[in-house]
Amino acid sequence: MSAAQALETEEISCADARVAVRAAMAEAGRELPRDRAGQLGEDALLVVSELVTNALVHAGGVTRLEVDVADGEFRLRVSDASRTAPQRVRTRKGSPGGYGLVVIERLCSRMDVEIGPEGKTVTAALSLR
Repeated sequence: MSAAQALETEEISCADARVAVRAAMAEAGRELPRDRAGQLGEDALLVVSELVTNALVHAGGVTRLEVDVADGEFRLRVSDASRTAPQRVRTRKGSPGGYGLVVIERLCSRMDVEIGPEGKTVTAALSLR
């Protein structure tokens, strides 16, 4: 079974993304590990917020958001029109911002970037196991 949510509009906000994550989690229900469902949900909300924020700040906005649960993973895919891969920025200790990719990498079992002629898609996957 696969639970999926997709948004494709001109303006996708962090709030829209969190609604899609909650809907996919509700749809997935039984596939989520009972002992980790709450933490998994919180992690997914944080990761999607970071992905969307990065697209808004660095790439002019989100062109597509996909959320699905399949193959033992909760997957978040955020697409934008930029053909530049996300890059970590050096930040000074205690300064705001610049931690998004670090947070995503720590919470996710994998993160992939696909760059095509119309932009990029960043996929972040949280393991259900």
